[in-house]
Amino acid sequence: MYRLSKLRFGFPIGLLLMLLFDGSVSQLFSTHLFRPSAVMVSHLVVLWLVCGVLFEDNYDIPLARWAAVAGAVFDLYYTGIFGVYVFIFPLVVYLTRQLAGYISPNFLSGLLIYFIDITIVEALGYFASRMIHLTSMAGSTFLVTTLGPTLALNLAFFVILYFPIRWVYNWLK
Repeated sequence: MYRLSKLRFGFPIGLLLMLLFDGSVSQLFSTHLFRPSAVMVSHLVVLWLVCGVLFEDNYDIPLARWAAVAGAVFDLYYTGIFGVYVFIFPLVVYLTRQLAGYISPNFLSGLLIYFIDITIVEALGYFASRMIHLTSMAGSTFLVTTLGPTLALNLAFFVILYFPIRWVYNWLK
């Protein structure tokens, strides 16, 4: 069914757009998002992947492969360190599929799943940075200055973009 739908081309195009929007949001609003007191990181790629799982239905989109490709591009273009998001993004897809199997996907359950996914993405990124000595930030400082504001920003993005993204997925099907 996936091979016959517009999702075959629409999903990667949407993923590429979200990769570009991630960088654009960070660049345009850098004075507001990156302050010494609070750092807010946009994760629109994760939003697109989570919505892909929630709106997938019976189309069996190869999300794990696309997540790995998006992770490689994200690593090479944004972080400069290859390997962190290549594993985190497919892990998020796997976890989202597991959670969506227990919870019927709707707006509120999607918000909860996205909350968990953003927490995992940020926490694993932080631990990877700690392991390779890119950061010396204490865990409590990370929770207050990075994780909390990042969750607030991305949950706001979810609330604003959920229904437009659902419309796009329905149009592509």
